Amino acid sequence: MFKPLLFAFAAVLLGITASSALAPTQQDAASGKNNPVKATEKSQARARDIYAVDCALCHGDNGNGKTDLAQAMQVKLDDLTDPKTLANRSDAELFNIIRNGKGKMPSEAEGRAKDVEVWNLILYVRNMSKQQPAAPPAAANQGTSE
Repeated sequence: MFKPLLFAFAAVLLGITASSALAPTQQDAASGKNNPVKATEKSQARARDIYAVDCALCHGDNGNGKTDLAQAMQVKLDDLTDPKTLANRSDAELFNIIRNGKGKMPSEAEGRAKDVEVWNLILYVRNMSKQQPAAPPAAANQGTSE
């Protein structure tokens, strides 16, 4: 019963934000710009809160993109816990994706998050891959040479 409610909520949210995606955005404001903020404990706590409310429903609490909603919407989301996922994307590119939306992903309208909060959200998302446990060491050669 909970899954249909989540799906309905997401559909309404997508409909509302889709209409705001047509409004002018600050896409050019972030072009080629490095992230101008430094992470603080307070700014990352705020970014975590924004992520939990606006992103986790689709991207997952840990950012792996494996959620019931993503599956129901038939979208394959990038695994943000994999360091390779964002390695070739600049912070400015991520800013534009978050601010303007991409594909079925709704935009993060300025009324929901200020620019400085979006920049901090980028730092928060980039740190998701650093919070994952290291891969286990490769198995040592089991053979012995005599």
